[in-house]
Amino acid sequence: MKDAQKPNHINLTTLVNRLREGRFVIPDFQRDFEWEPWDISALMSSIFRDYYISSLLLWKGKDENFDALSCEPIYAYFGDGSPEYIVLDGQQRLTAMYYAFMAPEAPAPRRANRFRYFIRVDKFVDEAFDDAFTYYWTQRGENLIKDPQRQYQEHMFPLSVIGQTGWALPNWVQAYERYWENEARNAHERRESDSEREAVRNTENARYFGDHLRGITEQYQVAYIELDSDLELDKVCDIFTQVNSRGVRLDVFDLINAMLRPKGLQLRYMWREAEPRLNFVNTDRMNVYVLQVMSILRQAYCSPKYLYYLLPGQERQVREPDGTLRREVLIPDKADFERSWNEAVVALEKAIDLLRHPQEFGAVASRYLPYVAILPAFAALQTEARNLPDFSQLDAQRKIRQWYWASVFLNRYSGSVESTSARDYQDVKAWFDNDTAEPELIGEFRERFRTIDLRRETRSGTSVYNAIFNLLVLHGARDWSTGNVPQHDELDDHHIVPKSWGKENRLGNHIDCILNRTPITGATNRDVIRSQLPNEYLHKLMSENGESTVRKVFESHFISPAAFDILLRDPFTEHDFDQFLTERQRTIQDAIEDLLVKSRLDLTPRLREMDAQIEEVELALRKLVADGLNDDPTNLPGHVHAKIKERLQIAIRTNPALDLSGYITVTDQLKFADLRELQDTIANKSLWPRFSDRFGTKEGLAMRFHQLAELRNSIRHSRDVDEVTRKDGEAAILWFTGVLV
Repeated sequence: MKDAQKPNHINLTTLVNRLREGRFVIPDFQRDFEWEPWDISALMSSIFRDYYISSLLLWKGKDENFDALSCEPIYAYFGDGSPEYIVLDGQQRLTAMYYAFMAPEAPAPRRANRFRYFIRVDKFVDEAFDDAFTYYWTQRGENLIKDPQRQYQEHMFPLSVIGQTGWALPNWVQAYERYWENEARNAHERRESDSEREAVRNTENARYFGDHLRGITEQYQVAYIELDSDLELDKVCDIFTQVNSRGVRLDVFDLINAMLRPKGLQLRYMWREAEPRLNFVNTDRMNVYVLQVMSILRQAYCSPKYLYYLLPGQERQVREPDGTLRREVLIPDKADFERSWNEAVVALEKAIDLLRHPQEFGAVASRYLPYVAILPAFAALQTEARNLPDFSQLDAQRKIRQWYWASVFLNRYSGSVESTSARDYQDVKAWFDNDTAEPELIGEFRERFRTIDLRRETRSGTSVYNAIFNLLVLHGARDWSTGNVPQHDELDDHHIVPKSWGKENRLGNHIDCILNRTPITGATNRDVIRSQLPNEYLHKLMSENGESTVRKVFESHFISPAAFDILLRDPFTEHDFDQFLTERQRTIQDAIEDLLVKSRLDLTPRLREMDAQIEEVELALRKLVADGLNDDPTNLPGHVHAKIKERLQIAIRTNPALDLSGYITVTDQLKFADLRELQDTIANKSLWPRFSDRFGTKEGLAMRFHQLAELRNSIRHSRDVDEVTRKDGEAAILWFTGVLV
């Protein structure tokens, strides 16, 4: 783009002339002129005090671009105009200048009256700049405009003089100076020395102000970048979305809307129909998210540059694996755009329903969503999962859950979300088809989740804080008064140890951390906790409901028996509070491992318990085998050793940080062995004598391994567990538990 953009400057007089001639037009996607009267006055102050007002970004226009972007004149320009530049950045400043200098017959935005802008010359010269720039919307302003003598007398320079053609500006300056020269002469003749001194000073001020005006209008430079008229529209679209005069990204939705209008599509109206279905989420970017979901599903990318290819008939260039280029059209026509839009709206609607469900993801209110920006990727992945064959959908949903929770706890969507969304969509979709293609993020979460310091999560609304709150909802945290799981609209986020106690003990925001928060109803907070310490309200609860019942309710809030006992201490000190936080963090981390890392969240409580029991049996079998082989990998059967090495190589490709030197013993290598390989090792002809005394016969051992593996695989691969499989599996667990003791 080196030759397509030209940095340049323009002096104020030339810029005003171009404004008068209607050279600047505004694309439809730009927001309306919305500056307040005092914003315009502040800009005038910056200009006349010779301050930098930021550069403009202009696109040298041509007819097809004026039409494509539905360009219109700047606010209050009523002439025919000679359009030359499309304003990409600087609309508010240019329009403010036009309004102040041209004084059009138009009210200020959202006002009923015109505003007239002035510089109080005496205040300006005295550098009382806060008072020097003023404006009127009353009749006083109109009267001043019509009465030059009064302007000179009151030192009121109308900024509209700068917008007039010909010699209006120097004539005003000369007339102002002559007025005070005459006043000085008359005062001298009247021998009014004080008045004469004041008039002389005003005359000097008039000369100074005239010189200053001349310097500003002729020498004040406004920087601008001019984009070449032949620059491709998609490149300009990308620039549009990056900048505006307030440093905020322009809304790509407005841009796409402007470019769709000539194609007969009214995107704003389509959004108005869709908005009520998606308004659970509190964000002003949901309309952009619909476009991003469309883009992800069509081309796997969603940055603003790629959204441009959603325009009906718009070609994009695609590079084939062999390096050749071809061109394709993603959306052939208006009807296909509407279908794709509706599909994306449905995808987001279903995604939001899942996230807010108290048994799916637990974000029961918008304020408890860990991330809003994750929605496009989540919605697109849910759509892909629903399109898989029926027998593959359960496993795909399990993988989406793992990706979602890993993303939330690792703050994955706090940076460049468009590129992250595209990458995650592609990685998780590949994982659907290939279990060995697990995204690095999943392994990173397994490694790092215990290092997350939950004590630092003191502000509700952050991803980790809200994720813990969601997990409490999913775990079925019961209300302390009723013992019931509260309705989602009754839930609130309350302190376990009261905030007032933290204030008394000067704990700062330490008292607000998520480890001291939990979801209960507002009624319980008012009627049970109030400002009492736990050692007060817990005794009252236990006296009414029994200790075991209350302890069980508190366990549903990840408050272990040990943490419960700490809360009962009397007196309750800062040291006790610290110990409580430590114990609750341990309990929550165990829950994260159990429910999220090991994917037991979607299991029934009984299956969750059996899955944990199977894991204990596996760990005991690994230890038995490692001990029986003297922890020497060369003693492993050849085919088992080969399988383990193959899995290790895959793990290294997935996670380059993995160190092979840490997997040289049987104990370490068996972490990559499955149940059947443990069975093959124990039953190996040369190794069986080392284990036969414990297991009896190979046939009996094989039957128990088969029963255990069937139950394990049904649970781990989200298959239905029938009654026979469950009972056989339970029998195998009991048998192994007995022989491994």
